Amino acid sequence: MSARDTPGPTVVPTAPARDDLVAPVLTWYETNARELPWRRPDATPWAVLVSEIMLQQTPVPRVLPAWDAWLERWPRPVDLAAEAPGEAVRMWGRLGYPRRALRLHAAASAMAERHGGEVPDSHEALRALPGIGDYTAAAVASFAFGQRHAVLDTNVRRVLGRLVRGEAQPPTSLSTAERRLGDALLPDDPATAARWGVAAMELGALVCTARSPRCRVCPVATVCAWRQAGKPSHRGPVRRQTYAGTDRQVRGRLLAVLRDTDGPVTRETLEAAWDEPVQRERALDALVADGLVEPEGDDTFRLPAG
Repeated sequence: MSARDTPGPTVVPTAPARDDLVAPVLTWYETNARELPWRRPDATPWAVLVSEIMLQQTPVPRVLPAWDAWLERWPRPVDLAAEAPGEAVRMWGRLGYPRRALRLHAAASAMAERHGGEVPDSHEALRALPGIGDYTAAAVASFAFGQRHAVLDTNVRRVLGRLVRGEAQPPTSLSTAERRLGDALLPDDPATAARWGVAAMELGALVCTARSPRCRVCPVATVCAWRQAGKPSHRGPVRRQTYAGTDRQVRGRLLAVLRDTDGPVTRETLEAAWDEPVQRERALDALVADGLVEPEGDDTFRLPAG
């Protein structure tokens, strides 16, 4: 490649001031936010935590009925902790990524043992729960307890990346620069900071979407670095998600058989769920390794009993 053909650095306009971003987004959120049950004033911290785990990699319409059913059966962490972990997997149904059900069960058990059956109200204590990462701890501390934390899910990262850094899509992994930016944009008042977190998330979900951003109705379009730069295309790797024919699909088929059956399931029954033996055995081994399935001997398997 000649020097003439070498692409130059992307020019990113000067970042707008914090208030130029925060105030318009908060005003927009007041009139455009979806009415979601985990955002209601009477939503418990447990309800918020369950929603955050369920919403990871799963769209809101699929989560809503599952969240309702989960909270009806287990309205408190101690209610879930009293059940076998396999019941959490069974109740998880077809939300996908069922290890999240085990994470919720493990977190509920830890809350029952360490926190009197309540969701702890500090970021550090939340982060110390099994299966709870930085993002979930920050989201629950912010949304359930009104604390000042940067909540950086994919939607927020995309919004901030476009507005300030002029990037079409965020990096694959959360970077130190993104963390610093998220912290720098946080309003000083904790309640306002919590509101800003959910407002930026909603803007990314409804307006500043990954594939078809609606810039004409964006409340901060006039100060968006990406828009000012001419909406340059994403230069990083293209994210492609496939499902059909993957081990993930096989795992889902096998789990569906176990969820729909009371008690142990024979290997022969599982064989009927997927006819390619090598892939089926690989998927079954992975389910056992992840703790989602327990072998009982004599070629029978069951959901984890704890």
